[in-house]
Amino acid sequence: MTYRVCFVCTGNICRSPMAEIVFRARVAEAGLGGLVEIDSAGTGGWHEGDGADPRTVAVLAENGYATAHTARRFQPSWFSRLDLVVALDAGHLRALRRLAPTEQDAQKVRLLRSYDTAAGDDLDVPDPYYGGAEGFEECLEMVEAASAGLLAAVREDVEGQAA
Repeated sequence: MTYRVCFVCTGNICRSPMAEIVFRARVAEAGLGGLVEIDSAGTGGWHEGDGADPRTVAVLAENGYATAHTARRFQPSWFSRLDLVVALDAGHLRALRRLAPTEQDAQKVRLLRSYDTAAGDDLDVPDPYYGGAEGFEECLEMVEAASAGLLAAVREDVEGQAA
């Protein structure tokens, strides 16, 4: 059985594609590629059909990640097929939980940085869109830091499904 994860930010061109691409690499490195499906979306549809922001692409490429991506908008109907919906900030978390058709679906939504034990109380990944390259680099650092804890949680869920 495939475990499905979707990362969600506002427009699906900066934070969520970065998280999707980084986490896909971590899942592949862990040998779970055939068991975990990863994608991303935005809470809004402003950028549907667009590629990732060029600054996202540049930061990912500079750090050895693949960069193929096409933006799309999150649909409430997806909850039924997803195991985990990962929000990049508290605003996304609230929006996604409001979209959830059931309480069980709302419980699938988690903040990315909640998987980073060193994150402290600020669990938002700041939106780098209106800033410079340093914001995108900071975003990548936060995504990478949370990916280890997220991978451990997903591995546990995948192994639980197999049992």
